[in-house]
Amino acid sequence: MTLNEDQWKILKAVLDAETPLNLNQLVDLTGLDMPLVSATIQWGQESGWLDVAENQREELVPAEEAKELLGSGLPERRALSLLAETGRMPMKDVAAKAQELDIPMHEIIKWGSARGWFEKDKGELVLTETGKTAMQTLDADENAMNIAIARGGVYLDDLADLDIDVERVKKLLGTRALVAKIKPRTIRIVHLNETGTSILRSKDIRIVKERNTLTSEDISSGEWRNIRLRHYDVTLAAESVAPAKIHLMQKIIQETRTAFLEMGFEEIVSPIVESAFWDFDALFQPQDHPARDMQDTFYLTRPAEARLPDAEIVERVKRTHEDGGDTGSTGWGYTWSEARARQTVLRTHTTASTIRAVQANPRPPRKVFCVGKVFRNESLSYKHLPEFHQVDGIIIDENGSLATLLGTLKEFYRKMGFEKVRFKPDFFPYTEPSAEISVYMESKNAWIEFGGSGLFRPEVTRPLGCHVPVLAWGLGLERLAMLRYGLKDIRELYWSDIDKIKEVPLCQ
Repeated sequence: MTLNEDQWKILKAVLDAETPLNLNQLVDLTGLDMPLVSATIQWGQESGWLDVAENQREELVPAEEAKELLGSGLPERRALSLLAETGRMPMKDVAAKAQELDIPMHEIIKWGSARGWFEKDKGELVLTETGKTAMQTLDADENAMNIAIARGGVYLDDLADLDIDVERVKKLLGTRALVAKIKPRTIRIVHLNETGTSILRSKDIRIVKERNTLTSEDISSGEWRNIRLRHYDVTLAAESVAPAKIHLMQKIIQETRTAFLEMGFEEIVSPIVESAFWDFDALFQPQDHPARDMQDTFYLTRPAEARLPDAEIVERVKRTHEDGGDTGSTGWGYTWSEARARQTVLRTHTTASTIRAVQANPRPPRKVFCVGKVFRNESLSYKHLPEFHQVDGIIIDENGSLATLLGTLKEFYRKMGFEKVRFKPDFFPYTEPSAEISVYMESKNAWIEFGGSGLFRPEVTRPLGCHVPVLAWGLGLERLAMLRYGLKDIRELYWSDIDKIKEVPLCQ
């Protein structure tokens, strides 16, 4: 009987063991990988040497945050201290205190009630006798979790041997994934039968070394007789080789820049930290507009104020807001505040760049674009980020029209690989007429909105000294990237996933 070194190491461990071993124990004893141990045991079982029994067990596996949660106290345990003095408290006071201490109120109610620690009575949260006892002792699941954290996991039947109520542990942790999970495990126990014992103890076992190559020393010494060359399966897939690639988002940005540069546009830049004047006021957005509230915009404390342009421009913008100035508009009819215009913000759109370009040189013909980061006070989700990219552009042309605008955008998306583009009327605060841009995605069989466009209103352009049509647009780039690469979560664009980047075709 011929065995290689690893097979003999595994089978000898089974032979020498005083009691049957499971596969995990064999991995620990031999230091070999689980796939190799499993394959050897399966081969021994098929050869009739080994018997393998399967035991079903449940393992308590702590979550990554479990140690921290247990250390600071689960929400319901922390709530015990709130009721310790009086034994009861109005629900509104409990909620206020929980918010102050950053304790999730729903966790207090849900798990405190499940444990029998709290009851609701006439608008108050009441501490029960069980809850009073719990102030001095840990519950079954807390004891179990401390053991699981120390060991990296624990089987529930082992907890029973420690006089811990397993059913209560399952009740309190079975659906509490943020603390722990109870996972079913199949434990394979290896028994060496009489046939296997007889063969492994015989002198007919020959141990050979497996090597990839023979050395000159192996040949000259005669050791080659005890060496077996490993077999290679030439039909197996080779390791995939991925060419060097730029980041997915960076690729979209570069393609966007290339498209507009090829169309004869000039690229411009502007600061990320912007004044409210250029971000809002110059675009004829009233100073009491909801978008200017703290919940939508990031305001800075340092620097707290920004420099404004020439006093003449500021005065024209002010008059336009208050009474329309010489734009033919009636304005917004309020007293415009220069102090509000000086506030510093993280720019909410790259239109702040293009409107600066209009003021810097309002003479036609001119075509400019800007690609850059913008910031909105958005909640992080699968489709929203507080920091993302936009491309804004303008065309200053005395003969410019809506048809010019739509044709330009259609050509841009054609360069980006989208043949079907459509437009529909929409409303945007500083353009009139305005059009929403949608692109047809073959893979989704649907039209997807990509951005907005239109002609700047006179209230925007005339205070800046421009008296010809200005065509403008603002397009989001993350959405384009998501659809291009088939992503369902916008955050995937910024995860450090090298494998994901490797899988993306170069020509996509």
